[in-house]
Amino acid sequence: MKFAKICIYTFLFLCKQSIAQDSSKLTFSGYVDVYYQYDFDKPQSNKRPFFLYNHKKNNEVTINLAFAKVNYTANNVRANIGLMAGTYPQYNLAAEPQMLQHIYEANIGVELSKKNKIWVDAGIMPSHIGFESAVSADCYTLSRSLLAENSPYFETGIKLTKTNKKENIFVSILYLNGWQRIQKPQGFTTPSFGMQINAKPNNKLTINYSNFLGTDKPDSIKAFRTYHNFYAIYEPNSKTGFIAGFDVGTENNTVWYSPVLMVKKALAKKATLAVRAEWFKDKNQIIQTTGTQNGFNVVGLSANYDYAIANNILFRVEAKNYFSNSIIFRRETYNTNFCVLGSLSVKF
Repeated sequence: MKFAKICIYTFLFLCKQSIAQDSSKLTFSGYVDVYYQYDFDKPQSNKRPFFLYNHKKNNEVTINLAFAKVNYTANNVRANIGLMAGTYPQYNLAAEPQMLQHIYEANIGVELSKKNKIWVDAGIMPSHIGFESAVSADCYTLSRSLLAENSPYFETGIKLTKTNKKENIFVSILYLNGWQRIQKPQGFTTPSFGMQINAKPNNKLTINYSNFLGTDKPDSIKAFRTYHNFYAIYEPNSKTGFIAGFDVGTENNTVWYSPVLMVKKALAKKATLAVRAEWFKDKNQIIQTTGTQNGFNVVGLSANYDYAIANNILFRVEAKNYFSNSIIFRRETYNTNFCVLGSLSVKF
């Protein structure tokens, strides 16, 4: 918590100095995502299944994510701070102290070498793992994939980055507080590490490898976790896009994995269709506990339609079905779960 406070206070000091010298160094942005969904399982708690953390509420009009963010840039310094509200922080940051649950970002960066394009950043940052973020409007699909829901959205630590001269290869090395952690709980002292290599051979293709080496368990359990994230994004033109991803994790000789494939196609100037097929297999229940013999073994299929009301206003609707080889959903006579989700978002 002290580390987060230091980041916030330092950022506020930089903002104060910037305003006094040159207010153009500050930029402001925001985002609001309002949604409603109907789960045909009719959960009594009005919550979506236990393995989901975004767009969690059912049969209720509410906010998934709303944030306001300030960015500061100078010749060799950059900083971000953002505050948020909604069901995304409510469920994704439930393990954090209440004071920290509304921090979207709080980080500071210093350029170590302008010639070699080397930066060091520290604080609360977006995760280096995955091609999806908490900002739904920036993703192919309205809801997040099983892969994204069960890997970090954010991280806290120190990141050293290097970009090549052509700016088509990005490499980072990270020291982290843990697996999607802001503050380490009591009994957690083992450090965690990460790495990312992102390459763009041309303006149509992006290839990425990220990893995590560390733990999400107390020291007394002595569990070591490795996680490997692979994905490729191919967009041959402005109307068509493909994403293929595969993640695999290990912890104390057990393995879980998740492949995903997404395709999007522009139907008209303002309309886009996207489909997704995915599978998450965690037989030994490291990430999700089901209490069943087959563990967590779920396949998902979804399709969504987007309509851009304006450049910064997006209406989306999605139909999604999950299939499990065990009875893990509310209706004990079914091993499927179907829902329809609608969203209206604005970026400013």
